[in-house]
Amino acid sequence: MLDYPALRAVATVVQTGSFERAATVLNVTPSAVSQRVKQLEERLGVVLIVRGSPCTPTEKGDWLCRHIENVGMLEAELLGELPALVDPDEPRQRVTLQIATNADSLGTWFVEAMANFARSSSYLLNVAVDDQDHTAEWLQRGRVIAAVTSLEKPIRGCRRFALGTLRYHATATREFVACHFPQGVTAEAIRNAPALTFNQKDRLQSDWIRRTFGRDLDYPTHWLPSPQSFVEASLSGMCWGMNPIQLTREHLASGRLVELVPDTPLDVPLYWQINRLAADRLADLTHEVVTVAKRRLSAPTL
Repeated sequence: MLDYPALRAVATVVQTGSFERAATVLNVTPSAVSQRVKQLEERLGVVLIVRGSPCTPTEKGDWLCRHIENVGMLEAELLGELPALVDPDEPRQRVTLQIATNADSLGTWFVEAMANFARSSSYLLNVAVDDQDHTAEWLQRGRVIAAVTSLEKPIRGCRRFALGTLRYHATATREFVACHFPQGVTAEAIRNAPALTFNQKDRLQSDWIRRTFGRDLDYPTHWLPSPQSFVEASLSGMCWGMNPIQLTREHLASGRLVELVPDTPLDVPLYWQINRLAADRLADLTHEVVTVAKRRLSAPTL
């Protein structure tokens, strides 16, 4: 039999980040939480939690947390049908759904979908952010129950829904273009004009260069991990960067920003992939994600 008090202790430590906060949520002592976790780890012969500040799960701990997440959804469904099972003296334990998305989706359309879902749901949300080419790994490792990803191939054990494309334009101010591209946006000029890169996983600038010039080129870059600050940095004249059209449409229309090379957008197809075990119970979540995405994203390129 599974020791659910111990499993919930692990999941709560991971969710809150510490044994002390987990003890408050579970209404027990920190010593009791520590003992439950330790006994479960000894029984399984694996470490489930990396002790630190905050505490984080190991790979096996992630899988255990996703199991508790699914159990929580089942229990919520059962108690909705049989409310007499609820003990009024016990604190209500709400299920937190672990979801991953890319930063540009979070900064342009994803919050609207999450807010729509949260207003009519008792679930809480924990949204992790990674590059769209890497969020699928969170699903594959069992760290999240659903993700916005650029991976078209369905992940094993998941359902996949096409969302549309996130369209990017290489943009900069007119002054930046005049200064760094006086003879036009050439390969040689790109090698000397500072760009802006989100982080080491960000390949958008390189992908646009390869598509526009037909080859890879080295280029200097600043680093700035924020979609909104990306636009602000472009407006400041410090760089050129790949910005989502949702964040630059008004700036392009007003002339505050211009495309480096007109009519050379870079479209990144996005997909919603969700664990099959949870897909039916979270149909409302998928509905909101797909509905908002289809309204806010560009149609897929044929």
